[in-house]
Amino acid sequence: MVATQSALVELLARLVGFDTTSAKSNLDLIAFVQDYLDGHGVTSTLVPSEDGKKACLFATIGEGAGGVGLSGHSDCVPVTGQKWASGPFTLTERDGKLYGRGTCDMKGFIACVLASVPLFKSVALKEPIHIIISYDEEVAAPGCRPLIARVGTDLPQPRVVIIGEPTSMQVIDGHKRIDVYRTTVTGKEAHSSLPSLGVNAISVAAKLVDEIDRMAAEIAAKENDLHFEPPCSTMSVGMIEGGTAPNIVPKTCAFRWQIRSLPGAEIGHVPEALAAFAARDLLPAMRKVAPAAAVETESQTSVPAFSAPPQSEAVNLAMALTGANRTSGVSYATEAGLFEQAGCSSVVCGPGDIAQAHAADEFVAVAQLEACLKFLDDLTARLRA
Repeated sequence: MVATQSALVELLARLVGFDTTSAKSNLDLIAFVQDYLDGHGVTSTLVPSEDGKKACLFATIGEGAGGVGLSGHSDCVPVTGQKWASGPFTLTERDGKLYGRGTCDMKGFIACVLASVPLFKSVALKEPIHIIISYDEEVAAPGCRPLIARVGTDLPQPRVVIIGEPTSMQVIDGHKRIDVYRTTVTGKEAHSSLPSLGVNAISVAAKLVDEIDRMAAEIAAKENDLHFEPPCSTMSVGMIEGGTAPNIVPKTCAFRWQIRSLPGAEIGHVPEALAAFAARDLLPAMRKVAPAAAVETESQTSVPAFSAPPQSEAVNLAMALTGANRTSGVSYATEAGLFEQAGCSSVVCGPGDIAQAHAADEFVAVAQLEACLKFLDDLTARLRA
């Protein structure tokens, strides 16, 4: 029997009540989940972070090899600077929608999985169901990597992993790779009344940002993979900082930027191309004034692309459970690529619309959660011995 809506909403309210912004600990949420599972006779293993402030959770219901993993991340993005109509860490229902930080991305899925535990326990399973909860997915997914490294050794290796990111319960068989970089410009300070005596690091950074935009447009004109929206690799600058005062020519400026590349796209040359542009068009003039002037780019993090192979077990299972006759790709990253690399056939399918994620007044529609519960009910029926 499908879990009741009241049980689901109660669980989601508890999960939303934990402020698990990536910069904070998730241990209180993990302790709640572990106690909940213990109450249903399900033991779990924790995989703590190096500093002990966070942890992943892995639990198994049923016996035998293989099985289906249900994976969700516990962290959420900040609410800083956002204006909410209701408290972001208090679940609020309005017009068939449940509001709160993480309701869509992706505590709604975790709540559905937890609400279905009594169902999973009530039947004899021919292969196990694994519950996987990670941390720090929102900051390039470092949290799940130590857990995945133990899969197949002291943790069971699922045959299939379903990552419940918000897809409106559509079946996603691919997503882009993300590479994040930090570029630092070092110029020379001077009084702003005599700018020629200095090297304005912010002005140089602006030219580098313009070159990134130019390269992005060039790449977009060459690629057209309609499986994704947008149908090309993209590049964007997300953060910039520099300068000390309006009357000082700024010595330093740094900006963070990213590439979201199509699976298989050959754009690893972009940082080198940016360096070549700086060496050719910027640094000679900079170093005439300041011999120590520099433009340096460092790689900060990377999340692999995900591209399910033909006849993927995970994709075929998700299509059978949803009744879908087609798949799609997405431009946001998930942990699917990491699980696929570890030998677990993976697919992305979960409740909620990604357009609602990360926004003020984030919500998940109750109808989406009900669809996810039915998905899990049908999965249980398929795994029944």
